Amino acid sequence: MERRIGGHRVPFAVVGLDLELRVTEWNESAEQLLGATRDEAIGREIAALVPTRGGDWRAVLEDSRVARTTLADGRTIEWTPAAEHDDAGARIGAVCYGREVTEAVAAEKRVQIEQAALGAFVSHLPTVVSVFDRDGNYMLLEGKGLESIGLTRNQFVGQSAYAIYGESDSSEFIRRGLAGEIMPMTVLEGFEKIWENWHIPLPLGGDAGLVTISLEVTATRMRERELLEKIELIERQQRVIRELSTPIIEVWEGVLALPIIGLVDSVRTAEIMDSLLQHVSRMRARHAILDMTGIEVVDTSTANHLIAMIRAIRLLGAEGVITGINPGIAQTIVTLGVDLRGIHVFATLREALKHCIGAAKA
Repeated sequence: MERRIGGHRVPFAVVGLDLELRVTEWNESAEQLLGATRDEAIGREIAALVPTRGGDWRAVLEDSRVARTTLADGRTIEWTPAAEHDDAGARIGAVCYGREVTEAVAAEKRVQIEQAALGAFVSHLPTVVSVFDRDGNYMLLEGKGLESIGLTRNQFVGQSAYAIYGESDSSEFIRRGLAGEIMPMTVLEGFEKIWENWHIPLPLGGDAGLVTISLEVTATRMRERELLEKIELIERQQRVIRELSTPIIEVWEGVLALPIIGLVDSVRTAEIMDSLLQHVSRMRARHAILDMTGIEVVDTSTANHLIAMIRAIRLLGAEGVITGINPGIAQTIVTLGVDLRGIHVFATLREALKHCIGAAKA
């Protein structure tokens, strides 16, 4: 007979057990849930009728609280036992009301795993996790990052973030998140620390409107700033070195001399050419002497760069002169087949200067 409570048919399995764990009651819902008919179940031991791989039928019988059993097929059944007594008041068994909670148990496990992961995240990394309601009030404030700024867990709960941060980038960050705007990682400064911040706008329908995750990166950002400052210093020093290694000197009125020292590559040649052409134009020079005494190696690229400089000087109405070619460079230039026709070449800077002065007087 189907058990009824208050005259109504119950929507869950009803299984009666005596003290020996033999079935005394078995309703239609129990047949559907546990796969045995009433005739098959009555009088049999429940453990033999419905084997389990988790949970003990004895615990279901003896425990007055809710208990769970995991069936052999993996389903989880939640039982609420109610003790039964005879007319003398002696306990003779229990009636257990059961329902399947397999999906609920799986969801609980997922929540537990997520909570464990979140707990590990906020407890061991220098982060702060905040949850705001739709008016910008704190609902949650957690994370190991709170230690570095002297705050305690949930210290701001119930307080307005806008009141705490005033008219600042932090307030704007929260306001835009609550408006549903998706933003990239944002660097903000607060509580004398530097933070990388992410926010997650939450869908409508709940009290919470925004989750923010803040990672304290003060030391990393300071190292980055120091590194950038060092790089800028090195670049300034390199510019000074390049300028000192290629000084442009006015050795006579209208005559510039450019001693070239070291390696001449495409980048350095472009800088030298730009500087030299600026000087020729500004000083209205008539001659520019390229002194190659300090160059030890010349390849095709270097030779072509030098020829390009001479041609560029001519376009400004001045004459380019080469001096200081040593025997090794001379042999290389010949081997490479570089055409120096039309270009005045002298052995020494003195001879080149005499030529320029003579040409100026002519």
